[in-house]
Amino acid sequence: MMRYRLFAILNAVLFCVALPNVVLAQNKTNDARDIPDSLKRWLQPQDWQRDTAGPVLSLGEARAFDDTHIFAPCVARRDGEYMLWYSGSTGAVAQRGFSLGMATSKDGRGFARSSHGPVLKFSDGKRSVLTATLLRDPDGTPIAENGRLRMWFSATDFTDGTGRHALYESTSQDGAQWGEPSEALLEGVYAPTIIKETTDDGEDAYRMWYTDVSSGDWTIRTATSQDGREWDVHPDSVLTAEAEWEQNRLFYPTVLKVDGVYLMWYGSYWSARANTTAIGFAVSSDGIHWHRNPHSPVLTPVEDRAWESHYTTSQSVIRQDDGSFRIWYASRKQPPFVNKYFAINTAIWAGPAESSMDQ
Repeated sequence: MMRYRLFAILNAVLFCVALPNVVLAQNKTNDARDIPDSLKRWLQPQDWQRDTAGPVLSLGEARAFDDTHIFAPCVARRDGEYMLWYSGSTGAVAQRGFSLGMATSKDGRGFARSSHGPVLKFSDGKRSVLTATLLRDPDGTPIAENGRLRMWFSATDFTDGTGRHALYESTSQDGAQWGEPSEALLEGVYAPTIIKETTDDGEDAYRMWYTDVSSGDWTIRTATSQDGREWDVHPDSVLTAEAEWEQNRLFYPTVLKVDGVYLMWYGSYWSARANTTAIGFAVSSDGIHWHRNPHSPVLTPVEDRAWESHYTTSQSVIRQDDGSFRIWYASRKQPPFVNKYFAINTAIWAGPAESSMDQ
């Protein structure tokens, strides 16, 4: 009798242990079945091809404002020219202070700086201009409002030890000369990405996705605005670090809306290799509920390309005229990480096949 009871107890324990796995597997199946058909074609592998022999933009010359750190490209395309803004800094990591630089290109694969100094910085000399995003169409065409371009960015003072980040805005007529930054618009914002769309009521509205850095667990949140200045934040994070390849934090979301579908590329620490980041992908029909690409990460560091052997994140993406996508991203070389980021690079993806793949 005692042996029977022990056997029964053991079976019960095993059943309880196995049950969550069964439920989890069932939920994953149900999630796959719940994916709208319009999204499925975006959940196939992304074959990004690097088509340059080296970086598209490297560190500035010695004693320039961007001679030690360079990252966070933001790319637009106007009048047959690519315009790239980036955050650059000099000095040791602990004393870094970023300003906004600018470079231009005819083909998006080789950029030349448009000036030897920054095009936007804080007058206090303390706060950094970080992770700029420009109001533009998916194909990279800037959207001007009242004759001016609108750019949002995150800012912080790396030397004060608080880790406080906030959202700011600036405007420009030509993209080369920017007005003084606004007051802080929203706290806890890093790496914003903003689009403008028309609501069901026919009104213009702004939608933002960003990394919430108000706590140690960096997640991706979304917010809406009628004017791009006062923001209503969705109560819940829309993405948290939970995929097998992701470690601890998510950051650098980049969102495009293509054919009514929201596409997001985002970064995380890559669990497959120490001291590395990689880029994942998710898709959504409403911008709130996201489906991860099961083939993520879709872009990873390459060990035999020394300038991008460890980090590949803080990206900008546009959809080209032929339906392909081009990405620009920042990278790090191997430790020790003297350069917080070392170079800006590019790659191209043909886009999804017309028919969806079996998931």
